[in-house]
Amino acid sequence: MKVELSLLALASILCGRLCAAEDNAPTDDWKPAPSNQEGKQYPQVNSEGRVKFRIVAPRAQSVGVSFRDSSPFTKGDDGAWTGYTRPLDEGFHYYTINIDGADVPDPNSHYFYGAGRWGSAVEVPAKDADFYALKNVPHGQLREIHYFAKSSNTNRHAFVYTPPEYDKDATKRYPVLYLQHGAGEDETGWGRQGYAGIIMDNLIADGKTKPFIIAMEFGGNPFGGGPRRTNAAPAGAGPTNTASGPGGRGGFGNFNFSAFEKVLIDDFIPSVDANFRTIADQHHRAMAGLSMGGMQTRTITLAHLDTFSHIGVFSGGSIAVTNITDMAKFKEQVKLVFVSYGSRELGTNRVGGRGFGGDPKVNVAALKEAGINSVFYESPNTAHEWQSWRRSLHEFAPLLFKD
Repeated sequence: MKVELSLLALASILCGRLCAAEDNAPTDDWKPAPSNQEGKQYPQVNSEGRVKFRIVAPRAQSVGVSFRDSSPFTKGDDGAWTGYTRPLDEGFHYYTINIDGADVPDPNSHYFYGAGRWGSAVEVPAKDADFYALKNVPHGQLREIHYFAKSSNTNRHAFVYTPPEYDKDATKRYPVLYLQHGAGEDETGWGRQGYAGIIMDNLIADGKTKPFIIAMEFGGNPFGGGPRRTNAAPAGAGPTNTASGPGGRGGFGNFNFSAFEKVLIDDFIPSVDANFRTIADQHHRAMAGLSMGGMQTRTITLAHLDTFSHIGVFSGGSIAVTNITDMAKFKEQVKLVFVSYGSRELGTNRVGGRGFGGDPKVNVAALKEAGINSVFYESPNTAHEWQSWRRSLHEFAPLLFKD
């Protein structure tokens, strides 16, 4: 009997692992994902948020996908393998296809830079996707630029968003938001995955935000490898054992941002001010970022209160009252502290532990109590993912550069 029970238990465990995504047949209302390459019918997404894949690999012995709890892939008579995921959060998800043990991009989807490589991603349509939908409104430009950084002796690569009216009035100047990507991503992230330009176009068209420039640089890749094109990674931008710990100048936890800090302050900001019509003062300059970019924002802005007046930290820690060494100066110079997280991040080790600086809601409330304009935003039903950060930018932008 004990042996029989053990075998039954083992069978139950195996079935639970293999069939987790097959408890119920998926709803048969599949549509091609908006992230597909032109003319490609797969991946497909249904109303449950499941994603179905079709991979033509007639000689393969096994095919799967990197999403956990996905169904087994089955091979059809045409040599195509099909399988589907569990229901996913609305928004953007990186993934790889596994063919006979090798992780490869999906030839059907557009490619994005994330997890330290160019690869596949799928967009699960969100109910609130209207705020980053391409509409018949005036559009700004996402400009690709190169510049030379003396501090690192490298040619660097960045993107700069200019508002729709930028080229129509050569006398008008604009504030600037310096907006940073996350670990394993690069300067393309906010423009491609994050839809930063489209979000701004729609906000400006609706009269919900003041027009401003957004500058996006490469902040380092802690997962190894270098940035593409000619943008050499700043030395020390990745992991280091000499980081000064939570809140320190060197970085946050296992990261060291001192080299990127020097490039940003000494090279990138002066280059943007020299080549674009900016209002080149502290009152009209903001910095924000997601995940690692949020940590960079926290570290760099606290060290340069004379450079930035608005601070945005998306899923990258928060600022506690104890991090502020001169409260009177901070209140005078900082006009906004904005902290955001996905609702499914809150209460996890990602937020409260690993050097992230404690409970972000408590920290924001304490800043308010101290008389600092601080805002906490919680993205509903999302985790550490791009939908949280798109929503964060959408909430953050209208709060910037108010008279």
